[in-house]
Amino acid sequence: MTERMTVVQGDITKQEVDAIVNAANERLRGGGGVDGAIHRAAGPELLEECIQVGGCPTGEARITKGYRLPARHVIHTVGPVWQGGARGEPELLASCYRRSLELAVANRCRTVAFPGISTGVYGYPLEEATRIALTTVAECLEAMPAIEEVRFVTFGEQATKVAQATLAGLKGLHKA
Repeated sequence: MTERMTVVQGDITKQEVDAIVNAANERLRGGGGVDGAIHRAAGPELLEECIQVGGCPTGEARITKGYRLPARHVIHTVGPVWQGGARGEPELLASCYRRSLELAVANRCRTVAFPGISTGVYGYPLEEATRIALTTVAECLEAMPAIEEVRFVTFGEQATKVAQATLAGLKGLHKA
């Protein structure tokens, strides 16, 4: 399944995929980081639709149109705030990736781009968050043949190196 996973350093709002995933807040109202960038690039219609959707609990996902983005859809998922790891953060983070891919399949999306969920202001340690993300997606892809490609769009050199190393390790495990 790892052959359908790639790491790309760049701007998630420029990805030409069926769906990009937004690291959203529970109110789905836009914010800083990836969330703010996606809302700015998509235009005000995205916020209008998000208001209609209502909200999204941590670990869940909701889908909207992509509006002015090259992606047809935006899948909004709310990652956990890091509180040391003993408050269900790993399970909630894995759920974000799982629920996002389930929505992608349900909406006939074959290509999906993810940011590093919870690794910004939510403070999740980069290495652990990346391991959970890539492992969860690899497991999901086994049961989701309709998904042709999952891109992990990284921001900055460190996140890119960690994601590339994690993916290389997973590919090594799948060959063994």
